[in-house]
Amino acid sequence: MEFNPAQQEVLDQLGAPRGEWPRFEVTLRHELRRELDNGLEPLLESLDPDDQLFVAKHLLAQVHACERKFLADEADPFEWSVPLARGSVAHKAIELSIHWKREPDPLILVDEALARLGDGTDSLGDYLRTCGEVERAELRAEANDRVVKFLECFPPLKPAWRPVTESRLRLELHDARIVMSGKVDLSLGQPEGDRAGKVLIDLKTGAFSPSHIDDLRFYALIETIRIGTPPRRLATYYLDQGRFVPEDVTEGLLHSSAARVIDGSRRAVELRAGTDDLRVVPGPACRWCSALAECEEGKHHLDEVAETGDEW
Repeated sequence: MEFNPAQQEVLDQLGAPRGEWPRFEVTLRHELRRELDNGLEPLLESLDPDDQLFVAKHLLAQVHACERKFLADEADPFEWSVPLARGSVAHKAIELSIHWKREPDPLILVDEALARLGDGTDSLGDYLRTCGEVERAELRAEANDRVVKFLECFPPLKPAWRPVTESRLRLELHDARIVMSGKVDLSLGQPEGDRAGKVLIDLKTGAFSPSHIDDLRFYALIETIRIGTPPRRLATYYLDQGRFVPEDVTEGLLHSSAARVIDGSRRAVELRAGTDDLRVVPGPACRWCSALAECEEGKHHLDEVAETGDEW
């Protein structure tokens, strides 16, 4: 099969001969788990005995950004919408495309994904069964756009590459009173002993954000503790741009991710307990922050953007 330049770049970025796969010490997983255990143990005193602290990439991204927005978002009840649901639908359609026996038709894949997710008993299933016709059509169109771009930019994924979509990761600490969890959009490859051969990929639309890099580092940390051998490479892929932001995994990267988890978890517990000492960081997210009406920093930032056109 002849690949277009974007598909060839995917192969170039993600592939590597086995002789170039890095090796890692077998003790690394124990070091990282011990680091998390020790760093998170002081938080147990602030948790009720029957409570669990759930740590996911979204919590860490929010608490390391604007703390006022973090608290405002926690106070708002979660509701599904087209922007929130389109990723789940597109990822399900991409999963189906990997195992599709016929030539993949993006809209057929999206419709199959909508049908299967709509049969679910979770909140997304409820949303898909009850949303209006216009909203469903908008969701179908936006999910189709993502699937088309994926099929344009990625070569057909061979079974030998061990492709897995929506791969769930979970790490329980301190008798499951603290739980780290995540879901990788796409993983390829596998480790061989202490040789790192797996690649973790996040699929994004829109613009680059530093938090996207941290999301994949978080997944790599859990994956390393889970099986003992880290992923070889992490890659955020921007479908709108046909562009990779890759990063090779190192021990230093994993220890840095563990430190970020500890710091973010500690701060989340402190903020939920109540504090007036908030770190306010104005930025693009001010536009849809529910705390904007009472946030002078956010309003000032948006006024400056309106005058200068410079978001940052």
